[in-house]
Amino acid sequence: MALSEMNGDGSEQEEGGCQEPDVIARGNILESFAESQEVRALINSLQGVYGDLGTREVTIEKFIVIMDKYQEQPHLLDSHLEWMMHLLLDIVQDNRSPSSLVHLAFKFFYIITKVRGYKIFLRLFPHEVADLQPVLDMIAVQNPKDYETWETRYMLLLWLSMTCLIPFDLARLDGNILSEEGCTRMPIMDRILNVAKSYLVVSDKARDAAAVLVSRFIIRPDVKQKRMADFLDWALSTLSNSSFQTMEGTVVMDGMLQALAQLFKHGKRDDCLPYASTVLECLDNCKLSESNQTLLRKLGVKLVQRLGLTFLKPKVAKWRYQRGCRSLAANLQFSAQVPVVQNLVIAAADEEEYDIPGEVENVIEQLLIGLKDKDTIVRWSAAKGIGRITGRLPKELADDVVGSLLDCFSFQETDNSWHGGCLALAELGRRGLLLPSRITDVVPVILKALTYDEKRGACSVGSNVRDAACYVCWAFARAYDPLELKPFVNQISSALVIAAVFDRDINCRRAASAAFQENVGRQGTFPHGIDIVTAADYFAVGNRVNCFLNISMYIASFPEYTQSMIDHLVNMKINHWDGVIRELSTKALHNLAPQIPEYMTNVVLPRLLPLAVGTDLHTRHGAILACAEITHALYKLAAENNRSVTNYFNEKSLEGLKQIHLEYWYDCILSKLLQVNIFRNDLIAFFSPAVCTLIEKLSLSKMPFREDPIIDGWQWLINDSLRSLPLVSSTARQQIKEAAVSALAALCNEYYINEQREASPALQGELLQQYISELQNTEEMIRCGFSLALGALPRFLLKGKLQQVLEGLKKVICISHKDVSFAESRRDGLKATAKVCQTVGVKRNGPQDEFVCKDNVVQIYTMLLSGMSDYTTDSRGDVGAWVREAAMTSLMEVTLLLVQNDPELLDANICKQIMCCVAQQSAEKIDRFRAHAGSVFLSLLNFDNPPIPHIPHREELERIFPRSEAVTLNWNAPSQAFPRITQLLGLPAYQYYVLLGLTVSVGGLTETTVRYSAQSLFDYMKKIQNDLGAMNNFCETLLQVFEDNLLNDRVSVPLLKMLDQMLANGCFDIFTAEENHPFSLKLLTLCKEEIKKSKDIQKLRSSIAVSIHCYFSRFCGMIQFQGDMRKKVLFQLFLLLCHPFPVIRKTTASQVYEMLITYSDIVDPDILDEVMTVLSDTDWDAELPLVREKRNYLCDLMKVPKPQLVSKQPGSERK
Repeated sequence: MALSEMNGDGSEQEEGGCQEPDVIARGNILESFAESQEVRALINSLQGVYGDLGTREVTIEKFIVIMDKYQEQPHLLDSHLEWMMHLLLDIVQDNRSPSSLVHLAFKFFYIITKVRGYKIFLRLFPHEVADLQPVLDMIAVQNPKDYETWETRYMLLLWLSMTCLIPFDLARLDGNILSEEGCTRMPIMDRILNVAKSYLVVSDKARDAAAVLVSRFIIRPDVKQKRMADFLDWALSTLSNSSFQTMEGTVVMDGMLQALAQLFKHGKRDDCLPYASTVLECLDNCKLSESNQTLLRKLGVKLVQRLGLTFLKPKVAKWRYQRGCRSLAANLQFSAQVPVVQNLVIAAADEEEYDIPGEVENVIEQLLIGLKDKDTIVRWSAAKGIGRITGRLPKELADDVVGSLLDCFSFQETDNSWHGGCLALAELGRRGLLLPSRITDVVPVILKALTYDEKRGACSVGSNVRDAACYVCWAFARAYDPLELKPFVNQISSALVIAAVFDRDINCRRAASAAFQENVGRQGTFPHGIDIVTAADYFAVGNRVNCFLNISMYIASFPEYTQSMIDHLVNMKINHWDGVIRELSTKALHNLAPQIPEYMTNVVLPRLLPLAVGTDLHTRHGAILACAEITHALYKLAAENNRSVTNYFNEKSLEGLKQIHLEYWYDCILSKLLQVNIFRNDLIAFFSPAVCTLIEKLSLSKMPFREDPIIDGWQWLINDSLRSLPLVSSTARQQIKEAAVSALAALCNEYYINEQREASPALQGELLQQYISELQNTEEMIRCGFSLALGALPRFLLKGKLQQVLEGLKKVICISHKDVSFAESRRDGLKATAKVCQTVGVKRNGPQDEFVCKDNVVQIYTMLLSGMSDYTTDSRGDVGAWVREAAMTSLMEVTLLLVQNDPELLDANICKQIMCCVAQQSAEKIDRFRAHAGSVFLSLLNFDNPPIPHIPHREELERIFPRSEAVTLNWNAPSQAFPRITQLLGLPAYQYYVLLGLTVSVGGLTETTVRYSAQSLFDYMKKIQNDLGAMNNFCETLLQVFEDNLLNDRVSVPLLKMLDQMLANGCFDIFTAEENHPFSLKLLTLCKEEIKKSKDIQKLRSSIAVSIHCYFSRFCGMIQFQGDMRKKVLFQLFLLLCHPFPVIRKTTASQVYEMLITYSDIVDPDILDEVMTVLSDTDWDAELPLVREKRNYLCDLMKVPKPQLVSKQPGSERK
């Protein structure tokens, strides 16, 4: 059994600490059964709701929800069980209760039983003599095949198992067994037995209750004399004749095994012993170990152990180990005082000698086999059986069992065997059956189990073994006196600390933490126990990163643990199959290196260098990273002590560090020559980030390699990594880019700068020329890599070349026809531009080749602002959002840079463009990018060191976005963001851009975004309804947005949808009373332009619910406008009645029909019925000539000009 399960939370959680408060909140915090009145009301309402299916299901669900809250604290129900029982029994025992109501009551009985357990709840059932016959009668009328009422049968069988315990001979209850008709009635004993037999073979949960009934009924004195032998014959015969190969056989065998196991558990030994050998022989013949049914194998093991206990006399082993004093205070003072050993082992001199039946050996063998089963529940049952049976064996035989258990820990055995062995050892230790003389053999095995991790395929197995090993340590802490474990304290404490902070799995770390805590409390001998328990408690070890990087540092400050922790990382973790663990382990080595630098230099590093050029990929990868991290840690230590880094490295170590790169370089060259592309791609993805990290750390450590040829090799490797980006997966690309760029920056800063703090002109020119030329590579990923590389170059390499670099990045950022899909390269180009600006600095009148100055600031902002209009889409979706996000970040960084150095470089026009573009993004539909835009907007608005000048409407913005709410405002939530952002519609400078952003949100697809953005827009429109000037300004801006984005589906389709909602909500009612209002005329013209000549069938069909429907409803909505507008709208609608696509004709007819119902005044009442009839009865799917005839008839009726057919464009019409 996993120790973590004993702690009440065995579920794996997210490694971050964000879940910890939630874990705490879900703990055992209930104090009483608070819902007792509600439950009473629910039970009392059963008679009123049982007839209504819907109400009945709601009532049941409410009851289940309430009761499930007490699954972890069922004892809180104990004082309320009796009144719940009586309320439900009143229904059950009332002869007037309909069967459906009785079944409902028993369903409630079962829900209570499921939470509290039948053993507790069952005691409250009435079990007088008078109750036996009614319960039997109720069972007799049940239908075993009714799958909806199984709860009734289950509870009745449990109730019968209580009533059959009455202390009277059942024969007395039979009375005159002759019925009135003269027929012989079946005795009650036989009736109960037949009921039990019939339900032992059913496929529902009633089978479990039948097994309980058998175990209580057969052991009655009167029944066991008359029926026990017959029942066992029947059960064994049924078991032998069934097969676990079929579903029916599995069900039958399950029932028989449950009944036999319960019977041998509750029956007296003297009664069961005569049959035990026969049952064991039958069980052997069933060969349950070959079954693939876990439950059958578990029941088989359970029955075997019960048979073994039957063969052995029930007694407490006198040879067992018993711990003496268990005072917690005494344990904690153990280190200061030596206690007297008290009563540790009871002498076995007077042990009674008796023969052990030969069957016991068979039982123990089967249990040892069960320890190796593939399922945990079987292994756990076998482990408990081993513990129980060993407690009844003589000392010598018990020691043989321990010896057999230790054989489970061979490395030829599977992880299942190791896990089962750990569980069994814990059981023996917990019961005092593992004598101190065996601890010497057991502890080394447990230490190996604490680090057991066997690779299997792409992952590993062994977490259950490590968890169970922690359980063993937990059990030993409770079982043994501190003096017995004192020789092993350092080994066990170090192993548990290592498991608690360095294990990959959260359940193992928590199990180790709990075991360590138990040892600290029970043993009191673990070094620095209280301090470590405080730092590495149950919740602290839930965060893996925190364990590796923070807790480990604290524990390693105690010298007893330092070396063992480092050795474990080097031997077990840097070669781990999980790359995340390898990286965390190397970072942990970086943190631990200052604790014992001489050991790292003289022992660890020489051990790692050969591994870094070895053949095992995982080991090599981890060793490279470990060498890098340790080297950097030793450099920082040397710098703190004003020493040279070479004090920690001899010539052999320096050559070994160089050899790592050369070995990788040889592999790359060889794979190129042999054209083994798959190998080379895997090699790059696996090792390139690691070797680049090594280059970075060695450069940061100022290793004495200046003017060494190795520097050229490092430069080649960085360039090759960037050129190889298209060859690897998207996940590996990001890692390689980051590692290579970081390595390049460190390399240049350390090895390319001379004493004058400048670069060699030849080197500078060659490097920049090479990198700028790669910006026009046909591979997008190569552009990405070299863009970021330019952004990482130090200032002395950019000096005099800034304009050249900006021109190169400009070509990457600008969208051209051939590279329109290169969104990622544009994103990285924008990031690089901001980094370059930050690197070179600001100087107002400085040369434009060296500084951000008045001559190039406009060019830089033009480049960055161009990214704000990137809406490129491909199969991945809106990839332009990556560019816009990078543009916003870059604009903010460059703006803050200028403001802090020379605010006068920022003119009003640039500030307005920045704020308006960011405001537009903060009104758009994608939550993540809207949140980023909002964050940038508020950062710019609230920056005051010094404040950014020329921000339009600053005072109004600060009123809308108070500084006090800047942190709490959740831009991700549409309900919080849109009510604020729509207020910017009232600010002239922002109106156009915010409305453009709102358009795609209001007309979008995401329900919450549409709901809150639309509601916020409508609220704003209501606010300005009576302000004619504000309405005119808004409508002009709206029409301008429409006109600027004609035929741009990204904006026009959601804009039409937004217009539909606005018309439906009466946002333009102020204009409807005025004939031929310019807004309505212009809106109609734009709508006509938008849908004119639309022939793309795929577009029309896929967007029928959005685009085409919006077109029609727009015209129908505009029918509310007075004057010539109505005739123009009708003409446009009748034009669409003869569209080439039938789906459009049908939709148009439907929309016109609904329009005429809404605005009946636009048609003469005398012809309204006829017009409606034509619209509804015409088959608009018919051929165009027939449809055109009906359409023209409608035109004549409503006095609308007929559209004329244009011969040059067959199938299309225009006026």
